[in-house]
Amino acid sequence: MIAIIEKVYQFLWGDWIVLPLPGGSSFRLSLLVMILIPAGIWFTIRTRFLPIRLFPDMLHTLFEKKGKAEGESHNSTLSALQTLIVSTATRVGMGNLVGVVAAISAGGAGAVFWMWVTALIGSSTAFVEATLAQIYKEKDPVYGGYRGGPAYYMHRFIQEKRGGKKKRYVGISILFAISGLICWCGISQVISNSVTSAFHNAFHIPPIYTTVVLVALAAVIIFRKTATVKVLDVLVPIMAGCYFLITVILICMNFSALPGVFSRIFEEAFGIRQAVAGGLGTVVMNGVKRGLFSNEAGSGSAPCAAAAAESDQPVKLGLTQALGVFIDTIVICSCTAMIMLLTPESLTEGAVGMELLQAAMGYHLGQFGVIFIAATLWLFSFSTFLGILYYARSNISYLFGDGMLPQNLYKVLALVMMFIGGLAAYTVVWDLGDVGVGLMTVFNIIMLYPMSGIAMKALKSYETEKKNRKKG
Repeated sequence: MIAIIEKVYQFLWGDWIVLPLPGGSSFRLSLLVMILIPAGIWFTIRTRFLPIRLFPDMLHTLFEKKGKAEGESHNSTLSALQTLIVSTATRVGMGNLVGVVAAISAGGAGAVFWMWVTALIGSSTAFVEATLAQIYKEKDPVYGGYRGGPAYYMHRFIQEKRGGKKKRYVGISILFAISGLICWCGISQVISNSVTSAFHNAFHIPPIYTTVVLVALAAVIIFRKTATVKVLDVLVPIMAGCYFLITVILICMNFSALPGVFSRIFEEAFGIRQAVAGGLGTVVMNGVKRGLFSNEAGSGSAPCAAAAAESDQPVKLGLTQALGVFIDTIVICSCTAMIMLLTPESLTEGAVGMELLQAAMGYHLGQFGVIFIAATLWLFSFSTFLGILYYARSNISYLFGDGMLPQNLYKVLALVMMFIGGLAAYTVVWDLGDVGVGLMTVFNIIMLYPMSGIAMKALKSYETEKKNRKKG
């Protein structure tokens, strides 16, 4: 079984193509990079550079009034802002901290530029998948309101193409839902392991104590139907806002060094000043990979939240999720990058991962910085756990039907995985999580190409209505 997991992992994440470059460097392309980058470029062209053209509309959708599903209470559906909060909870996690540190360590400052480029094209992919989730959403008899996501829009699309005859299951939808549940279970273990390690480094707290508190707190929230969204409504703005504010303070404290930081980012991005082994190829691919796997665009996870909202225009939820990619990569990942790049390299030499980031924060803010990063990781990771269990709801229902028993059994499994991960790191389970998200992405992108025309039609309708409103 372990051998199978490792082979699938290598198939998805290993280097398929190695392109030699002058100077001994090379571009190493994995299957997922070869799938996601062309998709992002294609959808950006098809939407006529939507991330730039309709950025004001993305911001405007956040102030849309919350809709109400027919026959449901006002609290059953989510507002556009709430869907952004849930998706941001899962996007903004360890990848924004440790992942960015790893990208800069391996690819240099230039990796930051390629993260930004990836966010620009990835937001178009996020728009398409979220819009489709809204178009094909359905009533949720388990939690109230609506549910949906890739498993549902794939099912409905294939069903319609086959004459409209109703089917209980569609093969690719089953594969996507199973991949999602595998992924989110694996992530549960990674989350707790990272939190316990950070708390042990910062406060010398034994992992067992941190793990018990983490699991107990999570259990209190996830077994209540409406608690998850209510907690995230408070937690996500606070954690993202505090992290952004601290970064702004650090930038102000080191304002004179800022031109040099941006100069370094752009020079290393294009190989003008190379300071990393592997040269330009390493810089580009580390930035691209971090951008892709941090903002989750194309993986099909965020549409599970987008489907839960009620809106007069499906496109509005697509725009909201496109904005989520910007928040994750352009704002939060850039915060970590600035913290790192404003720190003298001599002070972080030899450190890796969370230890490296804590060393950087220690330089800027002393012991408070070390404690702040540990607390931030806890908030980021805990919100991710709540968010992925929200995503799991619709996929569990697709596979096992409308009942609370399978929902609660999966929650128990996730809590068990969280408990185990807090005490020890099992590489196989971590690989399992990566395999899950990789398979989700493959199945989702395969269907986004033929279904993208539906999202484009909805976008055209939205822009026509917008134009008519201005004329009127």
